[in-house]
Amino acid sequence: MLIFLDTANIDQIRQAANLGIISGVTTNPTLMSREKAADYEATIKEICSIIPGPISAEVLVEEAQAMIEQARDISTWAPNIVVKIPATSAGLEATSVLARDNIKVNFTLCFSLNQALLAARAGAAYVSPFVGRLDDAGHDGMQVVKDIVDVFNHYQLPTQVIAASIRHPQHCVVAAKAGAHIATIPYDVLMKMMHHPLTDIGVARFSADWQRIKEQT
Repeated sequence: MLIFLDTANIDQIRQAANLGIISGVTTNPTLMSREKAADYEATIKEICSIIPGPISAEVLVEEAQAMIEQARDISTWAPNIVVKIPATSAGLEATSVLARDNIKVNFTLCFSLNQALLAARAGAAYVSPFVGRLDDAGHDGMQVVKDIVDVFNHYQLPTQVIAASIRHPQHCVVAAKAGAHIATIPYDVLMKMMHHPLTDIGVARFSADWQRIKEQT
């Protein structure tokens, strides 16, 4: 399972890139607003220059033709751009057109197998089921991810499944077990994935034992 970073924070992206395990980045208007990224294009271009893998940038309009025009423009910003299109009827229409233009689409705000299947048939490169938001609404978000993965595998559909709206490290564990191709996660969750108290105890003990050896020689 690949790891994408779900953020628009440039410092976090640079720090995560140094770890050597980030394969892409997803952004959305909410994440942009948190960083007060007034220049949307410049921010996306900077992210694309840091991470060579897929960078998802979302359209900011709702009508199909407007999405298509904006997506075509966004796709010219960098060679590794993926355009995020919302899971609406207009979004599905836009996805079909953009796929024929060989523009990669991340079908986002996906909450059902039906939405994901339609996106795959329309030619989306990725679908993003929102796990955390499904959980918040009383559904089993990871079961939706698993259902999508199982159906895509059964019919050998090339669309990749991005487990999105990840809230904690256990979500990443379950996403991997469900067969998600990608998990896109916030920076704080990435840091928590690496942490384990027994590792901290072990490092401290090794250091203390080595210090005693040095003192005895």
